Amino acid sequence: MENKYQPITIKICQEIIDIVGENNFITGDLDKLEPYSHDEVADKAFAVMPEIVVKPTSTLQISEIMKLANREMIPVTPRGAGSGLSGGAVPVFGGIVLSLEKMNHILEVDTENLLVVVEPGVITNDINERVKNLNLFFAGYPMSVEACFIGGNVAENAGGGKAVKYGVTGRYIMGLEVVLPSGEIVQFGGKRVKDVAGYDMVNLMVGSEGTLGIFTKIFIKLLPLPKTKADLLVLFKTPEEAIAMVPKIMTTAGIIPTAIEFMDQLSIKTACEYLNESLPYEQAGAMLLIEVDGTDRKMVEQDYECIGDLCQENGAIEVYVAPNHTTQERIWAVRRNIAEAFKVYSPIQSLEDIVVPFASIPEILPILDELSTRFNIVIPCYGHAGDGNLHVTAVKKPEMSLDEWNAIEKSFLIELYKEVIKLGGSISGEHGIGSKRSEFLPLMMNPTVIDLQKKIKLAFDPNLILNPGKIFPQVHEI
Repeated sequence: MENKYQPITIKICQEIIDIVGENNFITGDLDKLEPYSHDEVADKAFAVMPEIVVKPTSTLQISEIMKLANREMIPVTPRGAGSGLSGGAVPVFGGIVLSLEKMNHILEVDTENLLVVVEPGVITNDINERVKNLNLFFAGYPMSVEACFIGGNVAENAGGGKAVKYGVTGRYIMGLEVVLPSGEIVQFGGKRVKDVAGYDMVNLMVGSEGTLGIFTKIFIKLLPLPKTKADLLVLFKTPEEAIAMVPKIMTTAGIIPTAIEFMDQLSIKTACEYLNESLPYEQAGAMLLIEVDGTDRKMVEQDYECIGDLCQENGAIEVYVAPNHTTQERIWAVRRNIAEAFKVYSPIQSLEDIVVPFASIPEILPILDELSTRFNIVIPCYGHAGDGNLHVTAVKKPEMSLDEWNAIEKSFLIELYKEVIKLGGSISGEHGIGSKRSEFLPLMMNPTVIDLQKKIKLAFDPNLILNPGKIFPQVHEI
């Protein structure tokens, strides 16, 4: 399909101002528009400046904007906190960035049905802050809880460190109020736990990366808050020994930890130096950060003692227990700050989130070593080992020229993705495809499956105005 998007005229600007008000409208000021031109992808080549930014405060305002955009053939890019890592909130074709930052209210806490109803601009961490005094929590939240918006988490089906036990965001989404690309307002699901009437539209929308509709109300299932937890920091001589331990914890010990995070020595060292932290990483080739939680303190103690003993039987150098909040926060801060630490080392990088069956993780490590040598780049490896999701980050060495980096980056990604796919994996476990990975989707997905998904996109958005240029390569050839 030919690109038939139209520029935004002064008349259209005035119509949008009439909908949202002047205080919720930005145009012409490059300094104010620039933050909406990119997300957290390091490569500035993915950034695109929007023509205007609008900040609606209601579902009805979003509906009116989408009706106008359809009439005038203007692309609309929904945006949460802009903390994504796939270019998913970048306005590839310019047009309107529709920021949901002002739709940030927790609408209802329903303790009788164990759920909370929120707007998409609520900071994810604020949900748990609101319900913790009720001894409840949202278990599907990702690692970046203090930055990301819940709407973005749902759009990406974000995961995190606790996914091995509790699962990812989508497991907890009971219902969605959605503005469709046409401007129609619909609700899928709600407070009911069971519903098999028709197709599962909630799960279709979760992870759709803002391409099928704009979430305006989100129904989230809550769980009882665990009464106690403990963390283990386990040191191993080699990354292979650490990774090989992951399936043994769940099969030999028969325990499903809350989290199993893997960090190679390069990741730990860089994060510790960034935080001025002094964890004992010098003798360790890798570490596992293992969390267990529950309602009974003695049972939690038995679980972490069992896991610690099993790790020592399988080559662990040392096992450290972090039983209280202060020590737990200390070691988790290292894991959470690895990505930020490498931005200081070298801002030019490609942060990937490959996923393989967790038993296949040991097979990917020597492949990463070979790719690091072949392409002369640094590849720190860390992530959610308990569910096979690793953040393999290609980092440009400071001495490497930008021209050299640009010459090898795509070739590296193709080789990495091919190896991951051979192991039964995927090119993204939680960050999404967006615009950053769309050209690589055919490496792993059958053309028939891609075409089927494009037809779903067309059914929702025949004019292709909602977040175009995302997920599918050559979207305008639909």
